[in-house]
Amino acid sequence: MRTLICGSMAFDTIMVFHDRFKHHILPDQIHILNVAFLVPELRREFGGCAGNIAYNLKRLGGEPVIMATVGDDFGPYAERLDGLGIGREHVRAVPGSYTAQAFITTDLDDNQITAFHPGAMNHAHENRVADAAGIKLGIVAPDGRQGMLDHARQFHEAGIPFIFDPGQGLPMFSGVELQQFVELADYVAVNDYEAELLQERTGRKLEVLADQVKALVVTLGAQGSRIYAGGKVHDIPPARPHAIMDPTGCGDAYRAGLMFGMLSGYDWDTAGRLAGLLGSVKIASRGGQNHSFDFAEISDRFKAEYGYSL
Repeated sequence: MRTLICGSMAFDTIMVFHDRFKHHILPDQIHILNVAFLVPELRREFGGCAGNIAYNLKRLGGEPVIMATVGDDFGPYAERLDGLGIGREHVRAVPGSYTAQAFITTDLDDNQITAFHPGAMNHAHENRVADAAGIKLGIVAPDGRQGMLDHARQFHEAGIPFIFDPGQGLPMFSGVELQQFVELADYVAVNDYEAELLQERTGRKLEVLADQVKALVVTLGAQGSRIYAGGKVHDIPPARPHAIMDPTGCGDAYRAGLMFGMLSGYDWDTAGRLAGLLGSVKIASRGGQNHSFDFAEISDRFKAEYGYSL
C-alpha cells in the first residue's frame, strides 16, 4: 500500500476582510492602486497538495510517502507529520528558503486576493523517485515545474504506475508537454475547468486522451465525477455532505480516496464513490486537514450513502 506522493507542502494563511473589495478598489484608479485591508480574522493551515493527499490516505489506513521540498520554517509541519505517523524521509529541506505558502484574503462576497510564494518548491527536481523503495502507486501533483516533468519521467522509467494530477500547475505547461505527461502516465485526474484547458492546450478531446491511459478522471464539484476507463464512461454520483464550509483540499481528498480504492482493487464505480465521499467529508470543515475520520467511519457512511459495503 506504499504510495509516493510527489507534490507541494505549504502553509496557507487565510484572512477575512469584513467588507467588500469593490468598496475600496476603484476601477478608474487601478493604475495607482494602493490599498490596505484590516483583517480581524486570520488562521494558518497546513496545506499543499502532497500534504493534503497524504493526510487523507493515512486516515484511510494507507501508507503514504511524501516527496517534497521545504524550507527553514517547516518545523511545525514536521512535528505534525510525525504525530500523524506519516514518514518524511523524502521531504528535503532547502536551507535559506521558505516552505511554499499562500496568503489569501477573502471579502464578504467570497472574492479572493491571493499571493503565492513557491519558495523551496522550486527545488522539487532535486528529489528522485528512485530514492523511494517499495512503491506500488504514485502521483505527480502540483509542484515545481521541473520537478513535475522529472518525476513523471522517473515514474515511467521505473515502471511504477502513477496519476498525473496537474491541478493549478497546468498553465505552466505547453500543449506538447501536457501530451507528454499523458503519454507517460497511467492515469490522469483533473477537475472540469482543467479538463477544458487540457483539451484546449493539447488539441485533443477527452475521449482521445482517455484512450492513451488506463483511466481519465474528471471531478465535477457538486455534480460528482466522471471516469473514462476501458472504453466506458462511469458517471459517479455526488455524496451528500453534512455541511458546506470550505472547498479547500476537496480535490486532494478525492485523489486520496481514488488511490486507496485503486490499491484495494475496487472497481471504478466504487473507487469513484469512495473518492467523492472523502471530498464530501472534507468540505464540511475549514482547511485541508482539519476533518477527522477512519476507515470504519467511512465504510459506514459509504454503505448508508450508496447501499452497499466497501
